[in-house]
Amino acid sequence: MAVVFGLFMAWGIGANDVANAMGTSVGSGALTFKQAVIIAAIFECAGAVLAGGEVTKTIRKGIVDVSSLGTTPELLVYGMLASLLAAGIWLLVATRMGWPVSTTHSIVGAIVGFGAVGIGMEAVMWGKVGTIALSWVTSPLMAGVIAFALFRSLQKLIIDTEDPLANAKKYVPYYIFLVGFTIAMVTMLKGLKHVGVKLPFEQDLIYAGLVGVIVALIGTVMIKRLKFTAKADKKFHFANMEKIFGVLMIFTAIAMAFAHGSNDVANAIGPVAAVVGIVSSAGEIASKSATPVWILLLGGAGIVIGVATYGHKVIATVGSGISELTPSRGFAATLAAAATVVVASGTGMPISTTHTLVGAVIGVGLARGIGALNVGVIQTIFLSWIITLPAGALLSILFFFFFKGAFS
Repeated sequence: MAVVFGLFMAWGIGANDVANAMGTSVGSGALTFKQAVIIAAIFECAGAVLAGGEVTKTIRKGIVDVSSLGTTPELLVYGMLASLLAAGIWLLVATRMGWPVSTTHSIVGAIVGFGAVGIGMEAVMWGKVGTIALSWVTSPLMAGVIAFALFRSLQKLIIDTEDPLANAKKYVPYYIFLVGFTIAMVTMLKGLKHVGVKLPFEQDLIYAGLVGVIVALIGTVMIKRLKFTAKADKKFHFANMEKIFGVLMIFTAIAMAFAHGSNDVANAIGPVAAVVGIVSSAGEIASKSATPVWILLLGGAGIVIGVATYGHKVIATVGSGISELTPSRGFAATLAAAATVVVASGTGMPISTTHTLVGAVIGVGLARGIGALNVGVIQTIFLSWIITLPAGALLSILFFFFFKGAFS
């Protein structure tokens, strides 16, 4: 049941939350929906397996204190099953409506709900929950500041210059280097230990630099193969320049998919890992255990199936609802969000990709002026953030008592 519910929850994450990873790329026209699905399939799985273990630990045992369940470990099993089912159903409803809700809110709310009612208010680690809740404020702020700075640098170096096309050809490879370096660095610092590899920090820097150079060279070759015509710029002055940013968006979409997979896979497989840990240890709640790779793969696979089968609804909302996106604007928002999510993933903090990306888009919008933002859509998204937490908690409480009554 845990595997089935975990797969259902991962499907919901793919259908709803991957819109945050791919919405800007599809909405700006840099990628088609099919291309976005292929990128998500490869790099969501890679992020889940290589860097998903840290956050999984937080979701599995960092929100509810399970030390009092020594003689009744089945309560944790019922609670985790209830949490997965509650969060999965809420994501299904939200995706059906086209609402980009936070999957992190859904699962954290669900775990807190069953923990407070099923085990006791004192069992919930309110301090940890408070820290997580604080990250829901700080992460969009951090992403917003990074996005603002990135887009202002693009305006100064490329967009607001006399020859944006020439300057885009000149500077965009450096931004591509930044994308490759950042993702490689975090993977080596935080991800490789899951496969038994740990290198000195200096070697991490060298290898990340090499990856950045290789990625930048690939991007440079792709840019040189683009065809530019003066006719294109007559309709829209920046049409040729945006073609170059279209190449850049491919790399930022990869970065965001990797970052999203590393952070959000935990929302589905953390509870699964907890249940598997109890079952494999003959009913004992293990104080420390590694997340099996097959569980990480299960989460990655569920996310990919979700985005491929039902991801188009929320992608449409995010891709064109919050603000009018071009590849250059989408790049700044996506890279800022990716950097924030990857840093949070490395520190074990399950932040919301939704909050992070909205913060990043707002940051880009502010760099262009407040009028560039669709305030009505942002208000609706804020409202969905408020509803999601109690919805996850209430559904989880109902399912917890159902499982307890059915199996005890």
